[in-house]
Amino acid sequence: MKKSRFFIPLGLFIIGFTSQLLFTEKAIGQVLETSPKNIIFIIGDGMGFAQVQAAVSASDQTLNFGRFPVTGMCQTKSYDNVITDSGAGGTVLATGKKTSNGIIGMSPDSIELKSMIDIFSSLGKSTGVVTTCALTHATPASFLAHNLTRNDKEDIAADISTSPVDVLIGGGMADFTDRKDGRNLVEEMKTNGWEVLTCLMEAEGKSPKLLVFTSDEHPVAANKGREDEMQHSVSVAIDALKSDTDGFFLMIEGSQIDWAGHDNDSAYLIAEMLDFDRTLGTVLDFAERDGNTLVVVTADHETGGLTLPENQNNTSKTILSFSTKDHTASMVPVFAFGPSAIHFTGMYDNTQIFSKIMFSTNIAR
Repeated sequence: MKKSRFFIPLGLFIIGFTSQLLFTEKAIGQVLETSPKNIIFIIGDGMGFAQVQAAVSASDQTLNFGRFPVTGMCQTKSYDNVITDSGAGGTVLATGKKTSNGIIGMSPDSIELKSMIDIFSSLGKSTGVVTTCALTHATPASFLAHNLTRNDKEDIAADISTSPVDVLIGGGMADFTDRKDGRNLVEEMKTNGWEVLTCLMEAEGKSPKLLVFTSDEHPVAANKGREDEMQHSVSVAIDALKSDTDGFFLMIEGSQIDWAGHDNDSAYLIAEMLDFDRTLGTVLDFAERDGNTLVVVTADHETGGLTLPENQNNTSKTILSFSTKDHTASMVPVFAFGPSAIHFTGMYDNTQIFSKIMFSTNIAR
């Protein structure tokens, strides 16, 4: 019988996402079952399989997605709907518990849930959040706050200001300073030991507690002038966190993949996906050098019902077709690299992302 080119000694059978992925001895060493010191969890909001393929098709270079030796897929339904929103989708990734659409960091019956930021902070690890939207938006808020509605930005900001997190980089400064209640949360955070900046260049070499606002509201789109801000933000966050001898947990969100899907905007989507991939390169370069960092990449849901139909003109142009301006129930990809990455292969419910990270770090063994 002809041997599969995906055969690996020790009985590991790992399905690669693209034909470009080759399993070298180094790659095999990055999936075996050892516990990582650091965890970098990356969420492509609205990123389904077709969004990844769109980036692959649009690029004339091999993407960093192809560097992951382990892939899987997960289902994304929320507690009360087959199609999740980003509040419930972010909450289940942050806490391992399903909730109703629109809720942030709480169960359907209004009980506050501990997120990975809470858990890893309590264990002595430094923690951080980087996002390309406002820090008060649904996905980052799910890791940092508790609220029955994702739209209560001022209360979410107040929760964030007292979160145990150590590094925050993203937009949304107005939710902290221009408030109906008159509070200036930035000044309160400074009093509590935070260094608050509005320039990434000034944040280089800084230590926790560090808050960098990249915008009053949301940063601009990748194809409208954001340039390398996402990669730069991630580098600043990693540099600030990596000196912790107990390790660190960092959540990174590529927020605007979702917005491009809602807009059915092909150019916007491809720009966000390629920016997201470059950020993966920054993270994987660090993880390869470090050797003790688990990297997990997934999505909260798919947005836009994206397909890549046949190119009738037989040109190199990537043709995208959207079937909706909303989220879908499609399964989303999972990519893993580093110690214990092997646990992330297969097909499973989105609650298992949290469980697998906890298991990988010996918290639930």
